[in-house]
Amino acid sequence: MTQNPDTIHETVREHYAERIKKSASCCGPDSSSTSESNLYPVDLLASLPEGESVVSYGCGDPITLASLQPGQTVLDLGSGAGLDCFFAAKKVGAAGHVIGVDMTPEMIDRARSSAKRLNLDNVEFRQGYLEELPVDANSVDVIISNCVINLSPDKARVFSEAFRVLKSGGKLAVSDIITDGPLPEAIKKSLSAWAGCVAGAVEANEYVGMMKAAGFTDISITPVFFDKEDVDSALADMKDTIELKTIARDDIYKAVYSAKITAYKPS
Repeated sequence: MTQNPDTIHETVREHYAERIKKSASCCGPDSSSTSESNLYPVDLLASLPEGESVVSYGCGDPITLASLQPGQTVLDLGSGAGLDCFFAAKKVGAAGHVIGVDMTPEMIDRARSSAKRLNLDNVEFRQGYLEELPVDANSVDVIISNCVINLSPDKARVFSEAFRVLKSGGKLAVSDIITDGPLPEAIKKSLSAWAGCVAGAVEANEYVGMMKAAGFTDISITPVFFDKEDVDSALADMKDTIELKTIARDDIYKAVYSAKITAYKPS
């Protein structure tokens, strides 16, 4: 069964609009303050004011992976509530610029409000699809993304757009969900599993193939395997639309994992 791309977009958008209203997280822990997130190193968390809300929808730390430098222009694909953009803004400084793109209006509103409260003048948020980025060609030094590319129904187009907007020699640094082997059909057919960062995940070799086809080189994937509790939690969120008794959970435990992924646009 192939899901309609528009249906996938709408399901994902509704899912995350509801989650931001509740300030709930996705792949990472639900956190109410910077000190409670386990996705990021302590020194990075300390760059935000004490008590600042951490609403993470990610599965990793693309900021450390990106090795950002002062003065760079950074693009966050699927910026959500803006957390990674705020970390990036601190790294690139006043001479740098950070752009967050997200398709969910409620996320854009939350991110803009938080940026204003944090007095971050070098950050902006644009509403749009990753498959058609509202960003000029050859204008970005580094692209980051945190557990979002897997949500796209057309990942090849996402990588093509990422390649288009990167400057020559630019870097792609993302945390995402990929698989080592096929997912059960019950998962792949579930729209809630799409929104839950599982059904849209593809095998690592397919992921790399799409990046290469877009033009990326020097591709590196480092697995970060989930605990069984993480997978169980994700499946619990899908119980309304999936008959869990039909799923061989061991297959999912073995197949689904987060990964640190880097690649470059040739100079």
